[in-house]
Amino acid sequence: MPSLRVASYNLRGLKDDAGAAAEVVRALAPDVLLLQEVPRYPGSGYAISAFARSCDLLWSGRTRLVSGTGLMTALRVTAADSQDRRLAVGLRENPRSYTVTQVRLPDGTTAGVVSIHLSLRPEQRAVHARTVLAELAQDPRFTGEEVLVVGGDLNEGRDGQAWGTLGGTLVEVSAERPTFPAHQPHRYIDAIFARGHRAATPGDPALLEGLPVTRASDHLPVWVDLEL
Repeated sequence: MPSLRVASYNLRGLKDDAGAAAEVVRALAPDVLLLQEVPRYPGSGYAISAFARSCDLLWSGRTRLVSGTGLMTALRVTAADSQDRRLAVGLRENPRSYTVTQVRLPDGTTAGVVSIHLSLRPEQRAVHARTVLAELAQDPRFTGEEVLVVGGDLNEGRDGQAWGTLGGTLVEVSAERPTFPAHQPHRYIDAIFARGHRAATPGDPALLEGLPVTRASDHLPVWVDLEL
C-alpha cells in the first residue's frame, strides 16, 4: 500500500542553526516538508537551496515569495508546480499566504499538500482557515476523493476557531504534543490535517531525542505517515 510521510516545520527564517535544522529534517526523512517562515530577504534563495541540499530534498524555488510559506519534496515523489496563494490582510499588516501543490508517488497515487502559517490575530486566523478550505474546494485537483494534507503553524491550539474549522473538514493526524517553544515546549500550535487517506501514524516524538532541536528553530517539527 502506498505511503506518504509529511512533515511540517517552522524554520524561523533560518535565523538559528541551519545545519542543525537540516539534521533534524534528515532524521525525519519526509517525502514532503511543509515549511513556514522561509527567509525572504534579497538573496535568500541561495540559503534555501543550500538548506534543501543539506536535507536531501528538492526546492522548486518558486515559493515563499508572498509570506514565507513553502515546501520541499524528496526524490521518490514528483511535485507539480507549487503556488503561493495570497490571503487578505489589512494595510501594513504582515502578508499571509498558503503554498499548495500536488505530489505523485511512484505507483501513480496523487495527493494535494498545503503549507499554512496563520495570523497572530484570532479573528483573522478563522477567516483565513475558511478561505483556504473554500479555495481548495474549488480547485479541480482536490475535489472528490483526492487525498489532501494541510499542515503548518496555526498560532493557536485546539480551542481556536481556525483549528476547529480545519478539524471540521479534515482529520487531525499529527501527534498531540507541545511544539512551541522548542527549548521548553508547552503550546501545541503546529499540526497536520488530512482527508482521503486509509490510515495515519503520527510521528513518534522519541525520534527527536538527541537531535539539536533547540538550536534548529523555536518550533518543533510535526510529521505523520499516511497510507493512501
